[in-house]
Amino acid sequence: MNILISGAGIAGSTLAYWLARHGMNATVVERSAGQRSSGSPVDVRGQAVEVAERMGVLPRLREAATQVNRVSFVDAAGRRVGGMRVGRPGGGEVELRRTDLAGILTEAARDHAEFVYGDSIASLTQDGGGVDVEFDGGTRRRFDLVVGADGLHSNVRRLAFGPESRFVRHLGLYVATLPFTGRVSDPSEVVMYNAPGRSATLHPSNGEAVAAFIFHAPTLPGFDHRDTGQHRRLLYTAYREPAWRLPELMEQVAATDDLFFDAVSRVRLDTWTAGRVTLVGDAASSVSLFGDGSTLAMSAAYTLAEELAADPTTALTRYEHRHRTLADPRRRHVTMVSRLLIPKTRYGLTTRNLLTRLLPTP
Repeated sequence: MNILISGAGIAGSTLAYWLARHGMNATVVERSAGQRSSGSPVDVRGQAVEVAERMGVLPRLREAATQVNRVSFVDAAGRRVGGMRVGRPGGGEVELRRTDLAGILTEAARDHAEFVYGDSIASLTQDGGGVDVEFDGGTRRRFDLVVGADGLHSNVRRLAFGPESRFVRHLGLYVATLPFTGRVSDPSEVVMYNAPGRSATLHPSNGEAVAAFIFHAPTLPGFDHRDTGQHRRLLYTAYREPAWRLPELMEQVAATDDLFFDAVSRVRLDTWTAGRVTLVGDAASSVSLFGDGSTLAMSAAYTLAEELAADPTTALTRYEHRHRTLADPRRRHVTMVSRLLIPKTRYGLTTRNLLTRLLPTP
């Protein structure tokens, strides 16, 4: 069985590895020339830990893990006003930079699958026997199945299911991340500054650090997730006050060539499959914030490969049924966690800070 995967990220690389392990031929096409280095640290937890262990990469994930064990909330002067411990019960979870996770998974799959970088799918034409694929580079190939593992703004979903506006709903938040090259005093502590409706965070990560920004805003007219100039202007507007380390962070926003910025959104489809095309990871069911997406992507990829190996004729239906029971409850957590980390009012901030000083670790 010949399968094309669009997207060489966490879901795509995990899927390629397990398809090969089950005796199938996997080709991965990736629009970018390589992996981006930005992105907030993510968690590998639950079933994804087992998937990583079976792939033989869990020791490498632990080597790349952050040392973070607490979050401190600070005021405009940098004084600690609240916080909480974020230890991982039982030691099963692993937190690491998204780029490290994707790189380790890609390396594990590289010897077992074909990876094509700097290209993308231009068109898909299905019939009863397979899918004819034309690539942006002009190549034409035929596959038994095409899998969209290409994220929130999935090209495969657009081609096979319809325009993004039908399936993606903005949740009233925007998020940005970039590698931080300044001083971080404690590698075990995430430091977060809040103003009403906004947060700025420094997150240490295995000798490096990530700066992250999350802020509440309605749908912005003309927003383009690929327009870095627009993203910089939005950040300058949202974080223009001379509080905490914001001036230093804005200097790094101006200088970086690796800024990630996007709307926090939810993806909803009645089905993840259209004929011989299916979706996995954020393309199917994005949670888009707070780390759960990586765990779900690895679990979904493993489940899809397992079902294809068992019985290709009913695999896609069984895969979707199994994975929806895992993905749907996780998506409900986004609103709850955003209220904790990015309160919209000063009263909400004061209450959050007080509660984190009085209550046990969440």
